[in-house]
Amino acid sequence: MLKGLYRLSELLALLLGLFVLLVILAQVVGRFLGFVVPSALELAGFATAGLIFLGLGPTFRAGGHIRVELLLRRLPPKARAPLGRAALGLGAAASLYAAFHLWAKTLESLRFGDLAPGLLPLPLWIPLAVVAFGMSVFAVALLEALLRSFRERP
Repeated sequence: MLKGLYRLSELLALLLGLFVLLVILAQVVGRFLGFVVPSALELAGFATAGLIFLGLGPTFRAGGHIRVELLLRRLPPKARAPLGRAALGLGAAASLYAAFHLWAKTLESLRFGDLAPGLLPLPLWIPLAVVAFGMSVFAVALLEALLRSFRERP
């Protein structure tokens, strides 16, 4: 089940990456042809934020994030696992906290009808929901790694 969640997050990140490419390409072509894509920079910025957050969980699960292995390797073997678990626990707590507040901000934005300030009146809850979903997937990935660290013997 979690594998499907990570794949969904990857797919959505890919689609947002393609969207950024198309928006920037349309803006470049538009300059040559004499038209402007309304709110292109704003749309690309929202999509880039979504792309980054949607990629956090799958990238962590694939081992793509920078870790402090240099420090862990210098510790005695008995201290490595507890310190690794502590780091995962702190990361999970911080990401759960961030996800909670991102979802709260998304609901607040939806309730008040907040709109992007550019030419295109995009409801702000849409990009906020994408970022909140990405942070939630990252929190799940950290929790999964923390639980796995307790099941595995060092």
